[in-house]
Amino acid sequence: MALILGIESSCDETAAAVVRDGFEVLSSEVASQIAKHAVHGGVVPELAAREHLKALTPVVGAALGTAGVTMADIDAVAVTQGPGLIPALLTGLNFAKGLAAGSGVPLIGANHFMAHIYGAFLDNGLEVLQDPHSYPLLALVVSGGHTSLLLVSADGSAHQLGCTIDDAAGEALDKGAKLLGLGYPGGPIMQRTAEGGDPERFDFPRPLTGAAGKALAPENRYNFTFSGIKTALLYHVRRESPSGEPLTGVMLKDTVASYQRAVVDVLVRKTLTAVKEFRPRTVVVAGGVACNAELRQLMAERMPKAISLRIAPPKYCTDNAAMVGGIGFHSFRRGEFAAPDMDSFARLPRFTRVPFIG
Repeated sequence: MALILGIESSCDETAAAVVRDGFEVLSSEVASQIAKHAVHGGVVPELAAREHLKALTPVVGAALGTAGVTMADIDAVAVTQGPGLIPALLTGLNFAKGLAAGSGVPLIGANHFMAHIYGAFLDNGLEVLQDPHSYPLLALVVSGGHTSLLLVSADGSAHQLGCTIDDAAGEALDKGAKLLGLGYPGGPIMQRTAEGGDPERFDFPRPLTGAAGKALAPENRYNFTFSGIKTALLYHVRRESPSGEPLTGVMLKDTVASYQRAVVDVLVRKTLTAVKEFRPRTVVVAGGVACNAELRQLMAERMPKAISLRIAPPKYCTDNAAMVGGIGFHSFRRGEFAAPDMDSFARLPRFTRVPFIG
């Protein structure tokens, strides 16, 4: 049995969790900074780092207390190494280094992108990961910073089929909300505003899906772009409100519902195209945008019945430390520990394997 303390600080949420043997979450604590960043309309990296510094000690203490353990019971500390905002990452990383060294336990660096995929298997996913009949596994990771399709084989080898070439889906929702004057964070506000709206009223573009009648370049078959959808929304607002007054009422609800549908439709179409070509046995949807109710609904409705669909529970979609502690266990059992000078990284590095298989 191994107890891993996970620490997450890649963006604007300070999180800590205690996870037993990679799957049993004993505690998961999150301190949100939404109120601090809302006045700026987005995350300010330096502000995020200062707030992490304030929150790390109480959040870690709360995670240990809820789990009913102390640092003397912890076998290793796993911390998000990247990708993310460097000032925020460094705050959590340096805290974890000091905590691990002071407690005499190993330090483990976790890849935030991979951890999001792993979040779909926490609590009750051990049998899926260990079953060779679950593969190939296709993962759609969709968040504020990432939109990517990843194909994973039973031996742990992985191939990134495509990724965003400009804006991620979560960013498109956030920027759409800001353009419409709805506030921050945009994703949840857009979903609430879209309720009761007509998603078919306005025809926003579906970039890189071939929907516009243009031939799709092979290299973009599984890539994503959402900048064009944002531009279309800008022109739509200018056309519907030449005076510059914010959209309201039915017009606002239908606009948001149609815009959200366009973003979600691209995600579902690309995933189903990959399903048809690569014939995975399991499809995983993870990341912050996987909380979106319409994405969850359309994925479930359109996915072939023969495919096992796993959408991460909402509590493990948004940034959390349970996924960090969980994925960190697999490095622990292999004895793969970080050096004292481990550094953070902002961008997703190239990879050919996932750390939680094999």
